Amino acid sequence: MVIAVTGATGFLGQALLDAAQGEGVPVRALARKPQPARPGVTWIAGDLGNHQALTELCTGAEAVIHVAGLVNTHDPADFVEANVTGTAHIIEAARAAGVARLIFVSSLSAREPQLSAYGASKARAERLVMASGLDWTIVRPPTIYGPRDTEMFELFRAAKWGVVPVPRHGRSSIIHADDLAALLLALVPGGETVTRRNFEPDDGRPGGWSHGELARTIGSAVGRRPFVLRLPPRLMRWAAGADMRLRGPKAKLTLDRVGYMTHPDWVISDDARVPPELWRSQIATNEGLKATAQWYREQGWL
Repeated sequence: MVIAVTGATGFLGQALLDAAQGEGVPVRALARKPQPARPGVTWIAGDLGNHQALTELCTGAEAVIHVAGLVNTHDPADFVEANVTGTAHIIEAARAAGVARLIFVSSLSAREPQLSAYGASKARAERLVMASGLDWTIVRPPTIYGPRDTEMFELFRAAKWGVVPVPRHGRSSIIHADDLAALLLALVPGGETVTRRNFEPDDGRPGGWSHGELARTIGSAVGRRPFVLRLPPRLMRWAAGADMRLRGPKAKLTLDRVGYMTHPDWVISDDARVPPELWRSQIATNEGLKATAQWYREQGWL
C-alpha cells in the first residue's frame, strides 16, 4: 500500500509521516522545496498548482490524504487559492489517476463559515470533496497542538511571560497532532462506517476546555501560574490590529481569526465522533502539553 500525502512538510504532515513510518506504510509526499531523505518517503517536487507533480503524486496510490492548507493570511483571496482551488486540483488528479479514496483534513471552523474567510474556504473545499464522486471522508479537527507547531506556541510563550490573553467567553476542543495522524491512517482502508462521513475528533475530554482552563494548563506545562486575561471581542479586534501593525505579514492574531476565536462553541459534536472501535485518543492533554513545552525548550523556542 502506498498513500499520497499533501502538506507533508507542515506541522501535521510531519506527524503523519512519523506515524506512517511507524506502521511501515510507504508514502509519496508533495513538497515545494527539496527535503532530506526519510525512510519510506518518496518526495515529489511541486505544489497544488503543478498538475504534473499531482499526477506523479497520485499515480499508483491507494489513497490520498489531503492535509495541505493555508491557516493564516491577511488576504482572503489567499484562502480561496490554497484551500479551495488547491483541493479542486487534488481531486482532479486523484480521479485522473484512478485513486478512489480521499481523506480531507478540513477544520472545525467550517461548521460556522460565516465567521471567517478561513472557515468559509474550508466549507467550500468540503463541498468540492462531497461532490467529487470519490470515496471520501472529511475530518474536522479542532485546535491541534504538539511539537513543531507555531500557532499554539504563541500561548506557550505568553504563559511563560505570565499573562495569557484569551476570549472572554467560550469553550473549545483540542487534539494532539500524533493522535490526529493516527486517525488519518486508520481511515485509509475506508469502509461503510467511515466513507462519506464527516468526523470531529478530540482528546476525549467531555465538553472540551474553557479558555481559562486551557490557558492555566498550558501555564502548568511551562512551570508558571499565568494570569488569564479575558478579552471582549472589541479588545481582541484592537489587539489584532496592533499585532498586524507590529509584525505585519507575520502577525498571528488577524481580524479573520478574531472572527472565529470569539465564537463561544468550538467543542466537537457528539454525533460527529469517530467510532471508538476505529480510533480513540491516546494522549492525555496534560501530558501532551508538557511534552510539547519540553520540545519547545529543546529547540530554544521558550
